[in-house]
Amino acid sequence: MSGDFLEQMAQSSRARVAQARATVSEAGLRARLADLPPAPPLRLAPNGFDVIAELKLRSPAAGRLREASEDLASRVRGYASAGAAAVSVLTEPLRFDGSLQHLELAAASLRALGVPAMRKDFLVDAYQVLEARLAGAGGVLVILRMLSAAQCGELLHAAAELGLFVLLEAFDERDIERAHALVERRTAQLLVGVNCRDLATLQVVPGRLEQLAALLPAQLPRVAESGVASAQDAARIASAGYDLALVGSALMTAAEPFVLVQQLLAAGRQARAVRAERTS
Repeated sequence: MSGDFLEQMAQSSRARVAQARATVSEAGLRARLADLPPAPPLRLAPNGFDVIAELKLRSPAAGRLREASEDLASRVRGYASAGAAAVSVLTEPLRFDGSLQHLELAAASLRALGVPAMRKDFLVDAYQVLEARLAGAGGVLVILRMLSAAQCGELLHAAAELGLFVLLEAFDERDIERAHALVERRTAQLLVGVNCRDLATLQVVPGRLEQLAALLPAQLPRVAESGVASAQDAARIASAGYDLALVGSALMTAAEPFVLVQQLLAAGRQARAVRAERTS
């Protein structure tokens, strides 16, 4: 896998925006949003540990995870019923087999349970935040490495305007420095996460989550992204100071994904309680 994976994804994302704009203008999207009910807010366990469970049919690193013919609505409802605070939905079509239709389905399925869906994609334009909200999302992922400061500001402004939470994704110390700058002038509800995949190989880098944990903004909920597949992993990252885990491939391939959500929550919360006792 080449090291310019994010640039490839950005180019593809820009092409999708151009195509979508040619069909529906930004003004047209905003007109459709006028009568939309608010998405469920993101609610995190006080002094606890939470899971963002992911709907992802394919991974560039692992290949096919599930078939699109699966009952996706039942899967996301199962995640929420097991205790997930939110459900991340891949909408990138070329490498992840995602779509906005998956996001719409997930958001509609979760609404009665009061759990938000989050659009996970390689967003490059505020237009895509409007698309996410129109599909029913309550949050979006923003990848710091891909965007200029101005682009980040535009995406965060759009999210705040629409009442969406934002997960800022960092890969290294430089990304985290940029996250700190955004926190100082934040408008949207923010979380900050570390993706511990190497961008050249897309393989998980052992120890990166722990190495970067202390550098993250302390005033924001901290999310461990990638590399969490078991209760032991959840306990490890909770002990390192993370407040949430975003778990995708492990849940998509698990024989009992909803049991795994419960196990991750239980282990993470127990480890957080132990950590709190040690620091009190």
